[in-house]
Amino acid sequence: MSEVKILVKRFDPDSKRVYTSEYKVLAEDDTMVLDALIHIKNEIDRTLTFRYSCRMGICGSCGMVINGKPLLACQTRIKELKEPIVVEPLYNFNIIKDLVVDFDIFIDYLKEMKPYIIRQEELKEIIIKPEELEVIANPSACINCMLCFAACPVFGYDQTFKGPATLALLYRYLMDPIDQAEEERLKIANDKDAVWKCSFWGECSNACPKGVDPAFSIQRLKLMLAIKSLR
Repeated sequence: MSEVKILVKRFDPDSKRVYTSEYKVLAEDDTMVLDALIHIKNEIDRTLTFRYSCRMGICGSCGMVINGKPLLACQTRIKELKEPIVVEPLYNFNIIKDLVVDFDIFIDYLKEMKPYIIRQEELKEIIIKPEELEVIANPSACINCMLCFAACPVFGYDQTFKGPATLALLYRYLMDPIDQAEEERLKIANDKDAVWKCSFWGECSNACPKGVDPAFSIQRLKLMLAIKSLR
């Protein structure tokens, strides 16, 4: 067990003050950043504010920037980080308080993608082939942690861009053999603020803790739109 220094960049919504708090905590080899933050909250500074829930890398609640990278705090080992460990709220979002950011813009864009099955006919038994399942399996793994939005340079300077995770989910439902809304979904993808604003940096895919590849999904949507325009 060793002592580590953690610097947390904070925001006070009442005074609008941005400041940094320094904490020292004891960490073992298996101590995660989230464990340290919970200890700070419970034992050192009750005012520190952050989100978390499952503590198992499933819910996506504890996304934050750690030493300059968007990461899940519950999946980031302290022993693998250089000191001092700097913890910040996710980039590209408005800050509510400390490490808690406002996800309303993501929720609005997600609704526009219509992330659910749309059918014109009554659903009967459909056999999904393994190769069809493979196409939708990757974007289906998204846990809505918003790390890709924080990593995306395009969303960073232009928040009218619909964003990586949302467009990946659009692709997921477009490719679902049960779905019957191809024209509607391609129209959404072809919006001026959707796939064509992506400049293919690939940072979204690098940041995803679940191996989802939004950059690939967006490029596939571009290809589908290009082919459709030539028909």
